Amino acid sequence: MRIGELAARAGTSTRTLRYYEARGLLPARRDDKGHRTYDESDLRLLRQIRTLQDFGFELEETRPFVECLRAGHPEGDSCPASLQVYRRKLAELDALIGQLSAVRETVAGQLRRAERARDVLAVEALVPGGPEPACELGGFAR
Repeated sequence: MRIGELAARAGTSTRTLRYYEARGLLPARRDDKGHRTYDESDLRLLRQIRTLQDFGFELEETRPFVECLRAGHPEGDSCPASLQVYRRKLAELDALIGQLSAVRETVAGQLRRAERARDVLAVEALVPGGPEPACELGGFAR
């Protein structure tokens, strides 16, 4: 198949395919007229790359999976180098989850503090001469 058909079947652009070719991820085969030619194995490579990128893998991180498929393995993630990329990605995700959990706990603490402060102000507003509740965003009384 030619580049346009491959791009359409893979759900990408010809520009992207040429970029992958320049990066060595997609083979650069040409017919006797100089047109790029591809087959079903190339479509499989592209699907592997796209799936991994959808999961948040950088383009270069897909290389071991592509090489595994090119080596004749039925799955791109059955080679030791692919497994190592999975392990690194999981460690990276675990670190991000830890960071997000810490941020979440900080925001939850701020919300609890703000709700307590709001409740104190509400009680004080009921006391004669107590403060008038104000909208914090615009400074207007409610």
